[in-house]
Amino acid sequence: MTKKVLRASLLAATCFVVPEILTVDAAAQNLPTLGDTSREELSPLMERRLGEQIMNVVRRDPDYMDDGPVSEYLNRLGNKMLDARPDARGEAAYDFEFFAVRDPVLNAFAFPGGFIGLHSGLILAAQSESELASVIGHEIGHVAQRHIARMLTSQKFDSLIPLAALALAVLAARTSPDAAIALATGGQGLAIQRQLNFSRDAEREADRVGFQILRDSGFDTSGMVSFFGRLQASMRNYTDNAPAYLRSHPLTSERIADIQARMLDQRYKQHADSLEFFLTKARVRVLQDATIQGLMDAKVFFEGQLKSEKDEDKIAAQYGLALVALKQFDFAAAHRWLDAAKSKTEKLTSQKIVLTTSSAYVSVAIDILMAEKRNEEAVAEAEKAMQLLPLSRGLVYQYVEALLSAKKTAAAGAFLRDQISLYRQDARLQNLLAKVYDAQGKQALQHIALAEAYAIQNTWTAALQQLEIARREKDAGFYEQSVIDAFEREWKEKHKEELADEKKHKRAM
Repeated sequence: MTKKVLRASLLAATCFVVPEILTVDAAAQNLPTLGDTSREELSPLMERRLGEQIMNVVRRDPDYMDDGPVSEYLNRLGNKMLDARPDARGEAAYDFEFFAVRDPVLNAFAFPGGFIGLHSGLILAAQSESELASVIGHEIGHVAQRHIARMLTSQKFDSLIPLAALALAVLAARTSPDAAIALATGGQGLAIQRQLNFSRDAEREADRVGFQILRDSGFDTSGMVSFFGRLQASMRNYTDNAPAYLRSHPLTSERIADIQARMLDQRYKQHADSLEFFLTKARVRVLQDATIQGLMDAKVFFEGQLKSEKDEDKIAAQYGLALVALKQFDFAAAHRWLDAAKSKTEKLTSQKIVLTTSSAYVSVAIDILMAEKRNEEAVAEAEKAMQLLPLSRGLVYQYVEALLSAKKTAAAGAFLRDQISLYRQDARLQNLLAKVYDAQGKQALQHIALAEAYAIQNTWTAALQQLEIARREKDAGFYEQSVIDAFEREWKEKHKEELADEKKHKRAM
């Protein structure tokens, strides 16, 4: 990847694990607001749209960790922090989305508009929930302070489309420099960017905001010190081939001392780690590398963890071994380890709440039943779980997959249509509905559902292509043709409006 392409790519997102610390008065409670300049260059609405454009491609990246229990945990953790400081959502009151990607490098990043990603390596490196929360708080700070908009104000980048494309090019460089260049020049691609050499002022602002959020949401602020201290120690193992974020944001003793100084005026607040934190780490360890060797390594790790004196470690190890056994098609062992983890959790008074608030256990149980082709039992298990956890999106998807495996396409279709009426912007629901129609032999409706999935992602060309395919299907009757015509008119107009907005934005820049 050329330096020119890389430099431009780095404009697209903020990516910092290692902040520079600015000592501030603990009494400063309010998050600062920005002046009018950044709003003129990139409005909060356009900033959100830019983030969504990038995320539409990120979600198609094979390294995007599309896992229900992991996503639900990260979003509960992130939103708990935002609930403590609602002003961090900014003037546009963004609905933040927190997600994980498969990457052993310790890193995290923020896209404009409230999208925050965490590398699997960072999640595994966090030894406490407060350490993980300290990184999330820092990334929230970047979004709250609208650093992308402010950077664009000074850079005068000429449009949103090349910006999104260049953002995506960075991750492609991880596997193919040639592909990265093609993405940067062609305007499409696959990815999450690796790094951003952001300004000192932006880092300081994000640190201050992150510290306030960490403190106000009840986490131990010393988690920042311990986590960054380990990062500093890890740098000694690197030479000139150190990861770029370590070169761009070197850790120093002074920076860690600044965090400690900031903590002096704070009353010590101990935070008890949730069991879900340990279960999520175990899950991420397996999902990070599902190769034969990766599973063997995970199994060795969990077997060693079983010897820990800490109940949470033992439970997480049993849970992890259940996941490994499932991936290795040893279903008897998977059941045995999962039952052991649940049994031990039920006896742990301080942590057994996870059985009724998290989908971690039941998600694995459903997966095991489906892998064993016990589809009717999987459907029953999913139905029972959804009554307990009605807001779990991961269980919704698993339930539909179980219904499809059990060949209950009519029930799956009815359920999906109800869900779509509640969650209009969920492209995955439309894709599942397309699978239902395919199983029922309803080809026109299948392509209409696929078209709606693309439209939700603002991928208008693909959406219109699917409508054209649907129009030519033999089973496209009067109703289907009417739907196609209506969608075609609506989407062409929306596409036209978006192009006009982009041209207007380009002239303003």
